[in-house]
Amino acid sequence: MIIVVVPVIILFAIILIKKIPYIGGNIQIALMLTGLAALLMGGMVNPISWIAAWINGIDRLAWIIGLAVFGSIYAETQVRLGTMETVINALRASFGRSPKGLIVCVIIALTIAGSLIGDATASSTVVGVLVISALAEMELSPEKIASTVVMGASLGSIMPPITQAVFLASTMANVDPDAVAKVAYFTVGLGVIICSVYAAYHYVKIKSLPEDLIPKEKARQILAKNWYTLVPLFVLLVLVVLRTGLKIDIATMLFGPFLSWLSGLTILKGISNLIVFNIIMATVVAFCFPSVHRNVGSLFSTAMKNVFPCVSVQLSAGLMLGAFYAAGQIEAVQNFAMGLNQHVLKIGGGFSLMAVGMLTGSQTTAQNTIFSFLAPALISAGVDPVKTAVAGAHLAMSGQGMPPACLTTFVVCGLVGGILAKKVDPLKTMLYNMPMCIYFMIVGFVFLYI
Repeated sequence: MIIVVVPVIILFAIILIKKIPYIGGNIQIALMLTGLAALLMGGMVNPISWIAAWINGIDRLAWIIGLAVFGSIYAETQVRLGTMETVINALRASFGRSPKGLIVCVIIALTIAGSLIGDATASSTVVGVLVISALAEMELSPEKIASTVVMGASLGSIMPPITQAVFLASTMANVDPDAVAKVAYFTVGLGVIICSVYAAYHYVKIKSLPEDLIPKEKARQILAKNWYTLVPLFVLLVLVVLRTGLKIDIATMLFGPFLSWLSGLTILKGISNLIVFNIIMATVVAFCFPSVHRNVGSLFSTAMKNVFPCVSVQLSAGLMLGAFYAAGQIEAVQNFAMGLNQHVLKIGGGFSLMAVGMLTGSQTTAQNTIFSFLAPALISAGVDPVKTAVAGAHLAMSGQGMPPACLTTFVVCGLVGGILAKKVDPLKTMLYNMPMCIYFMIVGFVFLYI
């Protein structure tokens, strides 16, 4: 196990000891140096073999990278089209005519946004600016406003059809992501109900809404006026429902030979993934609208700027993941896990996954650093691969939202503070978010044991 222990020590030392000159706290460098250390510990000293391992690692993550890139482009088209404004206004007109109803509408709208963007920080930024002032008029404290936005966006980021947390966990567990996504629809849906009830009864104190917050139009009037903004969203939902529910795959029917050819290309095969390709098809529909295609250069520039931090982590993780497979670390962990008490592996591994999420504020980092070898170990110990992936996604999300380093919370607190011109305490906000994090943790451990 020494070939595993040394690279992992290097990984955590660079991530956690921020006083290390030049590289302390840099996740990308930590992942890459860990990969190089793993290769050297495995006796691989030829730089050509390093490149081969890196390509193999990126190839394993190719569709996740494709999901991030094309998901970001799709999300930007929805911003330009005004999809979320329509969704929020329609929800408010239908259910948001009371204080509790309004806060539930906000959480549901953020969940929808997160499920279409796949990233909590991005969706909280896109939708947050639309709801923060309304929540302030309901006399919520700045921390409770930030907590509401973070909870909704975080729930959305793990909710299919676009969910990096679930899909990354599926990749690490080498299992069909659709099978994991079907479970996530239920677990996250239940989480939305729990968090909505929690926010409605713990945050809202006023009895009636201010007059200016009560919608003047009915939902059907809003939808009749802005129906076109929902067309790409409707196309994506139809494609996903037909493929996963009715087993009718429109993408394969229309582009089967092309997808088959593309699936044989290293790294580029990520685009052939049906989830990614469905997003691309919905994006093409979005580009038919003038508000989307009027300034294409700016749209792509913004989308790539938004997705660069995520993709840079995935590319760096590719070297570590490829190295772990090529140099024998994955095999060593699997063999070691066979001799462990299952409870030690499940509980220790689960809390380790959460701990990295807590310390880095990122479920992506937690999964790339811990779940890359924990998932094969759990499967070798007899845990069902689908349940392994469900558990990994939820435990990583649980850790991401807990104190002290939730990145989404820091971003949202800055956004709320800027709009309201008030100081917002990020740590207090994270504590308000704990019911959601505890729920994710419970779901994760339940699926490790059922």
